[in-house]
Amino acid sequence: QVQLVESGGGLVQAGGSLGLSCAASKRTVSTNAMGWFRQAPGKERMFVAHISWNGGSTYYADSVKGRFTISRDNAKNTLYLQMNNLKPDDTAVYYCAAKNAYYSGTYAGDYDYWGQGTQVTVSS
Repeated sequence: QVQLVESGGGLVQAGGSLGLSCAASKRTVSTNAMGWFRQAPGKERMFVAHISWNGGSTYYADSVKGRFTISRDNAKNTLYLQMNNLKPDDTAVYYCAAKNAYYSGTYAGDYDYWGQGTQVTVSS
């Protein structure tokens, strides 16, 4: 089993930046692909970004491309999401997820482990 805990959410003005972290525990995730998803009130959970097991491959939703950067530090068993030029539409609960495979995709159902989420609120 893998336990994932997100941190770093908060309130920021439009145009600002936030960095999220997702710490994994109970076992290493160095061979797991990982991803970030978000869910706004009243909406379904949406894909944000994913990264391969070694960080060599990343992929972003069009809505965040060029503004968000996903990365990982396997030595620290931690996943990151740097969010720049934030917009009010980025307001959501952000979740990290891990998949029991080297590579992952955009479908939430493909992921095996989830964190509890962290709130990001962007004011206009």
